[in-house]
Amino acid sequence: MEYNAEAVHQDGMRFHVTAGSHGVETDYPLRAEEVGSGPRPLELLLASLASCAGGSVVALLRHAGQPVGGLKVSARGHRRAEHPTVFTDIALEFFVCGKASPEAVARAVEQSESLFCPVWAMLKPSTNITTSIRIE
Repeated sequence: MEYNAEAVHQDGMRFHVTAGSHGVETDYPLRAEEVGSGPRPLELLLASLASCAGGSVVALLRHAGQPVGGLKVSARGHRRAEHPTVFTDIALEFFVCGKASPEAVARAVEQSESLFCPVWAMLKPSTNITTSIRIE
């Protein structure tokens, strides 16, 4: 299966990105204190990891018959100062709402990492990724 994305320069460091049939504005202000008009590309990478890992965890828990009322995945990345400023460490925190068993959630997170989330698989060889789980 092939995926396609296109980034068209708008002005400054802002791009209109089309991925499939969806669009998003990205921005990369050169000063860290600037907010910009859209997410930075590295923020989108964190969002991709969080949503990919989260989606596979939800699917695995539902498949296992675990009661899941909701899931939130928080991703925090630390990047190195020198170029290329890649992520060196990423922390994923899974917040599970419902009465899913802690063992089932831990197993789903492990399977997301090892089998199901392609974003995680691509980042794992070069980035330290840690996880934590909270069941609420």
